[in-house]
Amino acid sequence: MRKVTVYSTKNCPYCRMAKVFLDKHEVPYENIDVGEDINAAEKMIELSGQRGVPVIIVDDEVIVGFDSQRLNELFGETTPGEIYDVLIVGAGPAGLTAGVYCARKMLNTIIISENIGGQALQSWAIENYMGYRMITGEDLMKKFEEQISTLNMRVELDRIVGISKEDDFFTIRTISENTIKAKTVILAQGNRPKKLGVANEEQFLGRGLSICSTCDGPLYKGKKVAVVGGGNSALQTAVEMSEIAQSVNLIVRSSIRADPAYVKMLESKKNITVHQNTHVTAIHGDKFLSAITIRNELGVEQNIDLDGVFIEIGWLPNTDILDGFVALNDKKEIIIDINCHTSMAGVFAAGDVTSVKSKQIIIAAGDGAKAALEAHDYLMKSASR
Repeated sequence: MRKVTVYSTKNCPYCRMAKVFLDKHEVPYENIDVGEDINAAEKMIELSGQRGVPVIIVDDEVIVGFDSQRLNELFGETTPGEIYDVLIVGAGPAGLTAGVYCARKMLNTIIISENIGGQALQSWAIENYMGYRMITGEDLMKKFEEQISTLNMRVELDRIVGISKEDDFFTIRTISENTIKAKTVILAQGNRPKKLGVANEEQFLGRGLSICSTCDGPLYKGKKVAVVGGGNSALQTAVEMSEIAQSVNLIVRSSIRADPAYVKMLESKKNITVHQNTHVTAIHGDKFLSAITIRNELGVEQNIDLDGVFIEIGWLPNTDILDGFVALNDKKEIIIDINCHTSMAGVFAAGDVTSVKSKQIIIAAGDGAKAALEAHDYLMKSASR
């Protein structure tokens, strides 16, 4: 039996996904919370060269992040092929809500996603979702996940690399070399974070550069950090990190574009320095990030010594896998009509990956329900022909 150790933090959604995967495949493991144990954090960094979680040790192999492909290779199993009524791509608010409605219509459904929760997991505090005065993104998605777990459907943690239509069925290929067929598809794979676009950026991801403050924030207790961005997510992250870190530099390319409530919270913090009309031009460090260079609108550059940088500059739609399969707009978002229909019959889409203007959890969930009902209607009409 393999020895498996998971280094994680309490609120890290990707850590939770790794543990959900291992639990599902009945793999015993030891979980170590490096947000609470400084010595364990130092050991994790020594073993992996990473200042980011999760880190999974399988015997002598070090797996950085929630690497669904490698975990499937080690512990996954191939199931006999069957044709599903609905295949849902993505397990954020849109995908999970679509799953609930498909289950209520007694449709044979499978959800495929790299994680459960999607972008909503990144939210420190949600104050505009009906039924909750305030709830974290992680807690809200846990409630979505709990509801899905009571239903009769298959959920696979995997990454889709290709989709096509063959005869009357849609064929999906995953990175772990599984092939799945379905009569209809709901695309709800959400967005991915934008990058800074500076030299050496990839080198420092997980080594001082982070796209998930919820995951990695606890590792920067008492350290100096920066947050890049000027919207709601950036201000949320800056405020939360001000309670953990020694100091926070907020780097804003133009001006702050956040809601007044977040601006007020920002202004109440004494250890946050705001740099407006400024952008990052360089990242410095050896093994780990140790400083950044910023430049203002006058061309004046400044070096800031730091231990970590959190990127909160927006998102890009996860539509690379579609490759002409359905129509996209100039932002590479999936074009849908008012009832979540795409340009391909039998393919529906919902959530932030679509051309819908407002990117909100409650709107994504509502469109997920609409997409599921439209998929059911499509199946009923197809069966009657």
